Amino acid sequence: MRTPVIPDSDFEQRIERLQTALDRADLDVLITYSSESESASSRYLADFWPFFDFAGVVVPRQGAPALVTGGPESYEFARQFSRIKDIRIHPLFVESSAPDWVPPVTYENFASILNSICRQPPRRVGVTDWNIFPHPIFEDLTQAAAGAEFVPADDVLLAVRAYKSEHEIAVIRQAYWITEQAMIDVLNAVAEGQAEWEIEARAHATMRRLGAEGTSYPIWVCSGPNTRQSLCRSTNRRIQRNELVQLTFGARHMGYCGNMCRPFAIGRAPDRARTLMSVALEGVAGALKDIGPGVPAKAVFQNYYDTLVRYGFEQFTLYGPAHGTGTSEVEGLWLGAGSETIIQPGMQFNVDVWLSDGVYGVRYEDGLFVTENGIEELTSYRREIIEL
Repeated sequence: MRTPVIPDSDFEQRIERLQTALDRADLDVLITYSSESESASSRYLADFWPFFDFAGVVVPRQGAPALVTGGPESYEFARQFSRIKDIRIHPLFVESSAPDWVPPVTYENFASILNSICRQPPRRVGVTDWNIFPHPIFEDLTQAAAGAEFVPADDVLLAVRAYKSEHEIAVIRQAYWITEQAMIDVLNAVAEGQAEWEIEARAHATMRRLGAEGTSYPIWVCSGPNTRQSLCRSTNRRIQRNELVQLTFGARHMGYCGNMCRPFAIGRAPDRARTLMSVALEGVAGALKDIGPGVPAKAVFQNYYDTLVRYGFEQFTLYGPAHGTGTSEVEGLWLGAGSETIIQPGMQFNVDVWLSDGVYGVRYEDGLFVTENGIEELTSYRREIIEL
């Protein structure tokens, strides 16, 4: 079941916290952008996930926010689901193949929207989702706030999203539980000769049956030579005995992402793959031991990196051992060499260890919350060298 529900008050508090952050950053208004595949900003601030059309949230430093979307279908959709009830229709937020609407639709541009939402013409405008923000929409925005300074502001919103409320935590626990159940089900049922896509399909079915609204990302199963890639797709390839298989699963529940990854073999994994698995597991164990309240992120990375150096594997990885997550599967807070983050209670991470020697690749991934006294692990099933 899709429970518990996050109350309206939680969304109201997010807007209040964001407005406090805007005041600190001297930003007069924040504009977000979301699509069906990149919905994290509108889902976090308004609980709205756009289909076909697009969405944005306009949050002034003071006053009430508005949700912007396109077309009469999305307007009615948003009226039912959005926690932000001031909804505006902008022509540039409509799908690329929009019909001629019957009856005609009354649109607004950003000049009208900002004039009615902001108490005074904005001097500094924060823009999130900067690397996917469409140019035509940005042009309309710059014309609406002529003379204003436009500032990339993803870090402002991510800093607010980094700390999870108790309501969020309850939903996130469910997302990881669903993900782990799919992993357990697949490992109990997988058989030699199954196609990668067939195994993926079983995971999808289990997640949906347990209440997932979808997946955190396009999940996949890869085997043999396909495992060497950090990102992949499930193919028609049929898994064989004594070869490496990688499971990369994530259930999305009420907007929040679960994630869990396990490599395994039916029979015995190739020796070269077993070595990768052993080192990766040592990296996971070290990160789980090191992550905690008050710990500098760069210290967690350094210990992980030192582990890889001992085995000559420092060139076998792409990034540090963990990252933040939430309404997006990767939500900032990378625990890297250059990070200035000090880990705090209320933060959520995926321990995410990926190693590849160019022939085989393995990924172990599990979720956790940081508590006042340490961490709460969200997934842990068979964190080991799995040979079935």
